[in-house]
Amino acid sequence: MTAELVPTPAGEARITYHRAAAPKAVLALGHGAGGGIEARDLVALAAALPPLGITVALVEQPWRVAGRRVAPAPKTLDAGWTPVAELLAGEGVPLVVGGRSAGARVACRTGAATGAVGVVALAFPLHPPGKPEKSRAEELLGAGLPTLVVQSVADPFGGPAEFPEPPPGCALVPVPYGGHGFEVPKRAPMGQDEVLELITGAVGDWVLGLL
Repeated sequence: MTAELVPTPAGEARITYHRAAAPKAVLALGHGAGGGIEARDLVALAAALPPLGITVALVEQPWRVAGRRVAPAPKTLDAGWTPVAELLAGEGVPLVVGGRSAGARVACRTGAATGAVGVVALAFPLHPPGKPEKSRAEELLGAGLPTLVVQSVADPFGGPAEFPEPPPGCALVPVPYGGHGFEVPKRAPMGQDEVLELITGAVGDWVLGLL
């Protein structure tokens, strides 16, 4: 595992690399507005995908690197992400961009412009909790790239049943238990490890299927 600081118009971002021995692709993943790269799904992907030939690059936005607690406006998030994705596009293998929650929104907005071949959207915040009329579906559908959405059925920001029909080349994977952070209640028939294996398996298979 190695780390690299990348200058951006929004300040310095940080990439933490989990490299594959013989990479076939790079998956760049950003974090949400309420947490960092220590999120359980990002940690699980960084551990599970390099043995499959996928280098995972966990990207910390400049506001997190600087120690601030509140995420900036979407335009600033995009400015803090785009130079990182462009750098990773130069790794010599296909780049897939993605992230969880707000990080997924950034990847959808910027993916096509940064040379990515696909987007992985983990816990995409389809709408604010309790406000389904404020849909962000256009942002998701407007990515212009093959997109994988991995969504918990209990996500207050929108469950799989609320999402529009995926266009050709796109896919939606429902996660049967867990909330916005894919946390699993103790009463669930599936354990936390099983849910994370479902997520990492779906993402790994999908990314390799793009190549």
